[in-house]
Amino acid sequence: MAKRFSCWVIVAGAQPTAFRARRAEDLLPTLRQLQRTQPNITLKWFDRGRFWDSPQAADDAFAARRRASAARDRDWRPGGSHVDPRAKYQLTRDEKRARFKRRLIASKTDGQGGGTPRPPRRGPQTRGPKRSR
Repeated sequence: MAKRFSCWVIVAGAQPTAFRARRAEDLLPTLRQLQRTQPNITLKWFDRGRFWDSPQAADDAFAARRRASAARDRDWRPGGSHVDPRAKYQLTRDEKRARFKRRLIASKTDGQGGGTPRPPRRGPQTRGPKRSR
């Protein structure tokens, strides 16, 4: 995740300028000079990808957004019935064991002794004589 970037920016209308600083006092002389020729120049706080009137306004909006998202319960999902669609496939441990046991018993009774027949086991396999290179 990218680091949080926040600073004061001089904004002309709705477009930010290249004038940025951590402290508003550093931009005040430039702001006054630009306001002489352009009346729509303002000083805004940039934080979390948006412009704010002050750092406090940005923090208040962020806190309000966190409170609103925390109000949702655990089963909230976008669209439909607001239920996790994967929940219907989750089984308890006891259900999984019972299914496994049923499958195991069914496989033993179907094949008269369990599973597919294997060929008889032979002794160790020997290969031909070693060749020298």
